[in-house]
Amino acid sequence: MEEQSKKKTTLFLVLAGIFITNAIVAELIGVKIFSGEATLGLNPAQIPLFKDFVLDFNLTAGAIIWPVVFITTDIINEYFGKEGVKKITYLTVILIIYVFLIIWAVTSLPSADFWVTINSTDSAGNPFNIDFAYTKIFRQGLGIIIGSLVAFLIGQLLDVYIFQKLRKITGEKKIWLRATGSTLVSQLVDSFVVLYIAFYVLGKPSWSLQLVIAVGIINYIYKFTVAIILTPVLYLVHNIIDNYLGKEVAHNLSEEAAQKSKGFF
Repeated sequence: MEEQSKKKTTLFLVLAGIFITNAIVAELIGVKIFSGEATLGLNPAQIPLFKDFVLDFNLTAGAIIWPVVFITTDIINEYFGKEGVKKITYLTVILIIYVFLIIWAVTSLPSADFWVTINSTDSAGNPFNIDFAYTKIFRQGLGIIIGSLVAFLIGQLLDVYIFQKLRKITGEKKIWLRATGSTLVSQLVDSFVVLYIAFYVLGKPSWSLQLVIAVGIINYIYKFTVAIILTPVLYLVHNIIDNYLGKEVAHNLSEEAAQKSKGFF
């Protein structure tokens, strides 16, 4: 029994570490919007949308690793239920706030003159204000922080709720259905809430609603696609965990998690 308890604790710590690390990194890099077409060496898509607005495949950089977060969420959900996901989610929110408070304090420190001087030009010799760039990138803005935290909380609560609802229907079978189904719904909300709050409501200058919808659509398409592509990885991880814990222990842990996971909150 003691050995099983240690394995469960170790598993939870490993999953929590993966979840928290990727969530925080996604928050830090999410300020950048990059071109999907340029990354693949393609021309902009220029899909007509909203009369005079065209849609290109532009995504937030945080979307690149965000699939790791929601896959880890599904795995934690499977073996530790709603309470496990909530613990990690609330802890992650606190840590994200802590990270941004530290960043805010550090970027407020006066820069050493020599550091600014030796970094006064870029690789091409153009004038470059490294202190301004450092502050601009790391601070991101209060709107982005608020938007991402609100979207993160709503998305996680939706994910765990829908996941457990689907599990009651499917039982232990069809992991892909409850994992993908919960992700598709939660990330639909997450993709638009974060952009709407961060860039439309609180953005300075604010985005147009058309731009929010356009970038949100592309982010969601990416997450939708990756969620499907990574389904084999989900099964692989489940198999590894089942072998690590033992089939019977893993089964009992999953059943216990499902029975304790009731309600939205």
